[in-house]
Amino acid sequence: MSMDPQSLWFWVLLACAAAYATKILGYLVPAAWLQHRLVTQISGVLTVALLAALVAMNTFSADDGITIDARLGALLAAAAALLLRAPFIVVVLAGAAAAAGLRMLGFP
Repeated sequence: MSMDPQSLWFWVLLACAAAYATKILGYLVPAAWLQHRLVTQISGVLTVALLAALVAMNTFSADDGITIDARLGALLAAAAALLLRAPFIVVVLAGAAAAAGLRMLGFP
């Protein structure tokens, strides 16, 4: 097996090493730093922001740019179920049913 930079295995192993090094570095962070009020606030907000970005990318992205399709309806139905404080499985089923219904009506 060749390990030149053009090899896919080189990049796979490099990514594995980077992930492992990041995990090890996480264990070396002093506990006092993690218990600081500002760090806990930032990590809470950052988690929500990353999840929102992931949802937005999966809802509006297509091969050639931004698109509006049945995924938007599914997201709106799930958001409505969340606002009504429905259990998580009901939120998922509402989104799936909305997407299926919109696709059955002809939306892409």
